[in-house]
Amino acid sequence: MSDIIHLLPDSIANQIAAGEVIQRPASVVKELVENALDAGAKHIRISIKDAGRTLIQVIDDGKGMSATDARMAFERHATSKIKSVDDLFALTTMGFRGEALPSIAAISQVEVKSRREEDELGTLIVISGSKLEKQEIISSAAGTSISVKNIFFNVPARRKFLKSNETERRNIFTEIERIVLVNPDIEFTLIENDLETLHLPKAGLRQRIVQLEGKNVNHQLIEIEEETTLGKIHGYVARPEFAKKGRVSQFFFVNNRYIRHPYFHRAVISSFEPLIAANEKPSYYIYLQVNPDTIDVNIHPTKTEVKFENEQALWQILMVTVKESLGKFNAIPTIDFDTDDAPDIPLFDPSRSSSMPRVSLDPNYNPFRNPHTGAHQSSAPAFEWEQLYKGFENEKELSSGMEGNIDGTLFKPAGTEQNLPETELFPEHYQFKQKYILTSVKSGLMVIDQHKAHVRILFDKYLEQIKNKRGVSQRVLFPEVLDLSASEAAALPSIMEDLEALGFELSNLGNHSFAVQGVPSEIENADPSLLIRFMIGKSLETGSDVKADIQESIALSLAKLTSIPHGRTLTSEEMLLIVSQLFASRTPTYTPDGQTVVTVISDADIEKKML
Repeated sequence: MSDIIHLLPDSIANQIAAGEVIQRPASVVKELVENALDAGAKHIRISIKDAGRTLIQVIDDGKGMSATDARMAFERHATSKIKSVDDLFALTTMGFRGEALPSIAAISQVEVKSRREEDELGTLIVISGSKLEKQEIISSAAGTSISVKNIFFNVPARRKFLKSNETERRNIFTEIERIVLVNPDIEFTLIENDLETLHLPKAGLRQRIVQLEGKNVNHQLIEIEEETTLGKIHGYVARPEFAKKGRVSQFFFVNNRYIRHPYFHRAVISSFEPLIAANEKPSYYIYLQVNPDTIDVNIHPTKTEVKFENEQALWQILMVTVKESLGKFNAIPTIDFDTDDAPDIPLFDPSRSSSMPRVSLDPNYNPFRNPHTGAHQSSAPAFEWEQLYKGFENEKELSSGMEGNIDGTLFKPAGTEQNLPETELFPEHYQFKQKYILTSVKSGLMVIDQHKAHVRILFDKYLEQIKNKRGVSQRVLFPEVLDLSASEAAALPSIMEDLEALGFELSNLGNHSFAVQGVPSEIENADPSLLIRFMIGKSLETGSDVKADIQESIALSLAKLTSIPHGRTLTSEEMLLIVSQLFASRTPTYTPDGQTVVTVISDADIEKKML
């Protein structure tokens, strides 16, 4: 029997490695930009076509590569970062495994142009599916240009599982966002389908956050900074009043590397707990600088998870630092410059004696004196009160009406209530604590949550408008400018059609700014910018690629924001309308997200309580 164990060919091994490192076009962008950063680039230009399916190109002005280095970079485990085992525990660069470029070349067509500053000519290398097709000397600019074309062209099963262009585009923006936030001193440009959609010049950290998130975020940021023997913590957290229920920006960076760390996230949330609601989330941009010997970044293929040697101590430092910054913010009173209508309060002078207040009386004042004849004309009533009772004795209807009220209003004779409608004696619905609607049914007492019931009603209405495009738009007198972050602007086109079906009208002003020209006619006293941001956030959170799921998410988001809240007093007509519309729905007992709307307390339960 022949041997059955053998070595995999390099092309297959590279495709397996690509499955770990290259999951989608965004992974290619991340690896290529990190290589450009390690090369010392100061200007990085990213070009994509068809959300990275057709082309991903990264051009940098870094130190470039020689002809030998350019060829060796595509060999497995070839790297310039590691020379000994000890180097694994002193990493300060982004990539180090040497798997990114060979993995990318295994599932795409790659073209590399590179030249060092001291060389006169550069190198061109073309690789397709791990096969070297061309290598020659060319004239090129200093730095490196890598073009990745037709990703997963030779792995159709992987290409089939790519999401829509909008979803893949959002993922690319997410990766770029994580990189640019930690490199504010580097200029980035993003070109999509030959159009520049993002340009971030060199700036400070706070300015870079504002460039990405919009100018409105500038006044929301609170700076945090602390330095200990274990490391340095700095960055920004958003003020508690700007916490949101939907998607927010939450970033952790360690030694200029983006990471996910639920344990540290809990430290930040615990600092905000007394200041925000339980279902709200704060934004934060937190940077940790620690000794490379105390962390291990080699525990995940994409290096987004890190092990800390002093994790618990850093948790305590992080929580205290955030709490201290929030405390300083709350301790500083705001200055009110609007003093035009403020009363003039004199300063206290202890050397001056105060006189006892006196009350002036006019003993001759008579409020019933005729103003035309008396001496107190200025303070007497300006009418003759005798005219009110003129002809009083002749008004027989008045006296008979009073007798009727005394005899019949409070105490009606038995049987008279049969002549009145039933709704006047016993209302069909009763509101309890401005939260629940109570109504009697055959089996007992029905309790309806007024807010959840209205969410159910509005969800069905908005979803029908989106599907049938029947939303009625109401033009606004003064259009409101909506400034979005880069990721929000990237997600907006995917839901723009559904927003327009609801009745929103937006015009693009450029630079991620939009003018809200119209809103749905059903929306009253609601902030359209808040509504649109919330719906974009929900779209980013769900990450759904199915049109129906996106439409349901938008309809539910808008229904929750515009529904009747708890605490609002309802009239009998409003309660009757809510109940009738609720039970016209296909699923009146639950909200679209599964919360209970209606419950019934049976007669038996009531009788048990009365025993």
